[in-house]
Amino acid sequence: MALVLADRVLETTPVMGLNDANLSGAQTNYQPFSVIGGGNTTYYTIVDNTNNEWEVGIGTYVLAGNYISRDTVLSSSNGGAKVYFGSGDKDIFLDLPSEEVLLSAG
Repeated sequence: MALVLADRVLETTPVMGLNDANLSGAQTNYQPFSVIGGGNTTYYTIVDNTNNEWEVGIGTYVLAGNYISRDTVLSSSNGGAKVYFGSGDKDIFLDLPSEEVLLSAG
């Protein structure tokens, strides 16, 4: 499938451990991840503000089950490895990671 980006995508997730991120619905004034379409990949950021943990990666939106798979970690608070998240809600949003943007030196 395709790599898809969209604006203002933000949901909550109860993701725990190294599991994929189940989605709990869009936050007020934001879109859900479903806007990228089932089977498409996208960039994601998960932030656990309670435990000061975060993960930026590439995942696939899975329509059946409504979750983002955590396929490739690009950076994280765990030294660039997948974060083992504790219990509680976290924010998950569509992000364009800085390492994926090529800037022209002009």
